[in-house]
Amino acid sequence: MRMIENYRKLLGANPKTDLKELKSAYRNLMKDCHPDKFQDNPEEKLVAEERSKKIIAAYHFLVSIAPETIADGLDLYNETLNNANVQDFEYKNEIMKITFSDGNVYEYFGVPKPIYVKMCNAPSIARFARRHVCNSFVYRSVNKLVTTA
Repeated sequence: MRMIENYRKLLGANPKTDLKELKSAYRNLMKDCHPDKFQDNPEEKLVAEERSKKIIAAYHFLVSIAPETIADGLDLYNETLNNANVQDFEYKNEIMKITFSDGNVYEYFGVPKPIYVKMCNAPSIARFARRHVCNSFVYRSVNKLVTTA
């Protein structure tokens, strides 16, 4: 969750910021620190490149977890939860990545380690994921990231 908070802070957003406001904040920040503004100063250009990379990453991440984006993919998400089994899952730094048997992959943010441990030991991983992970944490589709990148 720290990552989400840091990205929101970088863009001056909050949990209720909609996509239009997010896009506006992103564009305004990019105007101020775009590397092309610093053609005459190589050091400032490098700093601007690093800052713009962080802003771009923050923007794309926040768009992927925005309520509008989640709402657009809700039918597919519910279909996956209802009809597919958990094929694989991994956990790192409070991020759980679950691959379902229908090929959809989702990342869940802010998942505590005890939840991961319980999931590893659960008699039915899919049932545990549906009950304790899938509807409890902020998530994003990894499939969309791969197809749009």
